[in-house]
Amino acid sequence: MSPVSLLLNIFWIVFGGLWMALAWVVAAVLMAITIVGLPWTRAAFNIASYTLLPFGQKAVSRAEYSGSKDLGTGPLGFLGNVVWLVLAGWWLALGHLVTALLLAITIIGIPFAWAHLKLAGIALWPIGKIIVPA
Repeated sequence: MSPVSLLLNIFWIVFGGLWMALAWVVAAVLMAITIVGLPWTRAAFNIASYTLLPFGQKAVSRAEYSGSKDLGTGPLGFLGNVVWLVLAGWWLALGHLVTALLLAITIIGIPFAWAHLKLAGIALWPIGKIIVPA
């Protein structure tokens, strides 16, 4: 991780990254407890780690990254994303949006608000994404 990414990640943790990463962990634990949500648990933990340290990484489509479609990027991935949206995606996205609005009030917070907006999109539709170094 570059020094700039490290510095941005430290500021990120202070300005909303930690509590949103914890929200992703809560979502993952709730999915694991329900048994029905087990297919979404691992993805939620992966995105929780991305939410904790987003600078120096990015989320991309697995189909674009690998060059081939898989189970999560086809029709079953679409269905999985719809179920995720109903169970956990909307409230995680709402948390990212509220945090982004609070951060956008200040000039210094605007880059972090933009990152929260990107994460809100991932919160709505996470299946079929992979986290890779930027």
